Amino acid sequence: MLIIPAIDLKNGCCVRLSQGRMDKATVYSDDPVATARRFEAAGARRLHLVDLDGAIAGVPVNMRTIERIRTAVGIDIQIGGGIRSLGTVRQYMDIGITYVILGTAAVADPEFLNASCNAFPGRIIVGIDANNGMVAVKGWTETTMLRAVDVARQLDPHCVAAIVFTDISRDGMLSGINLQSTAELAAAVSIPVIASGGVASVEDIKRLLPLEPTGIMGVIIGRALYTGAVDLKHCLALAGDAASIQRH
Repeated sequence: MLIIPAIDLKNGCCVRLSQGRMDKATVYSDDPVATARRFEAAGARRLHLVDLDGAIAGVPVNMRTIERIRTAVGIDIQIGGGIRSLGTVRQYMDIGITYVILGTAAVADPEFLNASCNAFPGRIIVGIDANNGMVAVKGWTETTMLRAVDVARQLDPHCVAAIVFTDISRDGMLSGINLQSTAELAAAVSIPVIASGGVASVEDIKRLLPLEPTGIMGVIIGRALYTGAVDLKHCLALAGDAASIQRH
C-alpha cells in the first residue's frame, strides 16, 4: 500500500486546513521544497500536492512553488486543486508531474475528464470529496446532491487511474480515518482507491492495510505527519512501501 505524505500549498507555504476551511489554516512551513525533500529522504515513493489557492480560483496559483518541488525531488507527484482545463493538465504534465487529480471538473464536465484521460492515459486521478456522503466541489465550498458512491460508479475504470476519496468532516481533524465509507466506496468500483482525511495514528494505517486486496491502494497522510502523531518511516515500513531514492 502506498503511504503518501501531503503538502497543501497556500500563499507559497505548506499548510493544513481543518475540514477544508481556508479560514482554519495552520502554517507548518514556509519552505515546501524542504518539506518535500524530507518526505523523499524518509523513503516516500509519492507526494500528494494540493494548490489550495488554485482550488478556489479555478486556475493554478502556486505553480512556481510546484515547479520548485518537482525539480527538487525524484519521486512521483500527484497534484490537485484548480485543474479545470486540458491546458492546465498539459501544463502540469509538461513540468514533470506524474498524476493530475481532477475534482470539480470531473464531476461537472465528463467530456473534459475523458479528453484528459485520452491525452494522458494512466495519469489522471479523480478526487471525490464527500461531506456526509455527498460530493463537495469548488474547493469544498459547495456540497452537491450527488452521492459519492454514485459518482464513483459512473467513472470509467479504463479511463481513471485511481480515486482519491476524502472525508471532509475528518480532514485535518486527527479524528481517525472513515474506514467504513472508504471501504464501501472501494467495494463499489473496480478503480483503485486512495484513502484521505483524518489519519490520526499508526493504528489507522494498521486498520487500512488488510483492506488493500479490496482495492484500497494507498493512503494520504497530512496533519498527523506535521504534528508528529505519525512517523512516516514507521508507516512506510509497515506498508512495505519504502523506496530506494533515485534522483532524476
